[in-house]
Amino acid sequence: MPETSEKVELLITVPLPEEELEKIRQLSPRLRVTPFYSRKIEEIPLEFLEKTEILYTDSVLPTLEMAPNLKFIQFHWAGLDQVAETETLSRQGVQIATASGVAVSQMAEYVVMMMLALGHRLPEMIQQQEKGEWVRNRWEKLVPKELRDSTVGIVGYGSIGREIARQLQPFGVHILAVKRNVMRPMDTGYTQEGLGDPEGNYFQRLYPIQALASMVKSCDFVVVCLPLTTQTKNIINDEIFKAFKPDAYLIGIGRGGIIDEHALLTALHEHRLAGAALDVFAEEPLSSQSPFWDLQNVFVTPHVAGISAQYRRRAVELLTENLDRYLQGLPLLNIFHPEEGY
Repeated sequence: MPETSEKVELLITVPLPEEELEKIRQLSPRLRVTPFYSRKIEEIPLEFLEKTEILYTDSVLPTLEMAPNLKFIQFHWAGLDQVAETETLSRQGVQIATASGVAVSQMAEYVVMMMLALGHRLPEMIQQQEKGEWVRNRWEKLVPKELRDSTVGIVGYGSIGREIARQLQPFGVHILAVKRNVMRPMDTGYTQEGLGDPEGNYFQRLYPIQALASMVKSCDFVVVCLPLTTQTKNIINDEIFKAFKPDAYLIGIGRGGIIDEHALLTALHEHRLAGAALDVFAEEPLSSQSPFWDLQNVFVTPHVAGISAQYRRRAVELLTENLDRYLQGLPLLNIFHPEEGY
């Protein structure tokens, strides 16, 4: 947008500490910042919504009639599958940006942790500790799958996948990756300084999504970090599990619904893969009756891979970057494309 002296109204519905709000206010005298924390759009005064030009929110969205002056929505989270079909996100003239790239560091650490835990047979050792038993024939039963010289397949080479690849570099792994557009290996989204793989230097081979089964055949570890869209729903299905090596491991951190859970349970029972670590599920919270709880070779975690005490600070860094771009009339980072679902 062109430079003017006109005030730009920013409504923030996400709770932020005062020091972060002050950073936003200091960005430009043109910004008028209104914090109103609520998880229900009905609780926000209509007078605030009517004048709002920029909205910073997690999932609270006004209708088009409520916010006639809305021009830019910056989301607090990366995944928008729960709100992707709303009318507000398809409104002409409104730019939508996600928080992709904000949670990559902690999510990549989670993946590395689970690779080491699964590969070094931690579930089996925990079970033996609970029984108070020293494992007999441990040289045969507890032989680890070491990260060094292993092949890791990353399904979804976006901001999270790129940081996973970066963090794996010291382990001496062979990295394969699946990306929607293999002709664009560079990252054009938001990247925190020193993180990720902006130039596309860390993978040995990049596969199109149509060649996913071919990639999986070579992998010791498969990490799923795709966004959930109509194209990716249940994309890790029975056909893909048939391509797994029986001693390979699966780690799921993208969104619930990308992995066909029934097909995964079948594959685990038939020993078509060695185990899994699952942080996301099609229905959350995971039912206490779910068979995943009882599988001895599966780690179940309650959608925690992206949790960090630093998340709000990092999210505000992205917000201020995009606010600065908006005020200068520059292209925004992490633009959401409704037709693609991310």
